[in-house]
Amino acid sequence: MKLHFDPNQEYQKQAISSIVDIFEGQPLSNSDFEFAVAEGSLQFTENGVGNNIVLSEEQILRNLQEVQRRNGIEPVSEELDGMNFSVEMETGTGKTYVYLRTIYELNKNYGFKKFVIVVPSVAIREGVLKNLEITH
Repeated sequence: MKLHFDPNQEYQKQAISSIVDIFEGQPLSNSDFEFAVAEGSLQFTENGVGNNIVLSEEQILRNLQEVQRRNGIEPVSEELDGMNFSVEMETGTGKTYVYLRTIYELNKNYGFKKFVIVVPSVAIREGVLKNLEITH
């Protein structure tokens, strides 16, 4: 039996675009491999380089506030306190599908290549791997 996902669920598309739109204005980095290190970008890391975000924190904050307004959320932040964003969805609404498709969209729109998926158990990890396999 093969599962078929409906990629046109409006609430899922809205969640995906909300995440992608936080980085509106970020230029596409479309090379197969890149290694760019901005001055001070390794300040709190020991190994590795993340996605190269060239937008200012002020622009990302403006984008975030616009996304919040669009979703009926009162913008509460006057400044960013890091780059930690939360997407909250009810159980059974397709969170796994949304974040996997968001990864593909962030790569397509901005060339982001590094993502970390953290799960609380082996069973959920296996479910995520299965979803990757069947939604590819």
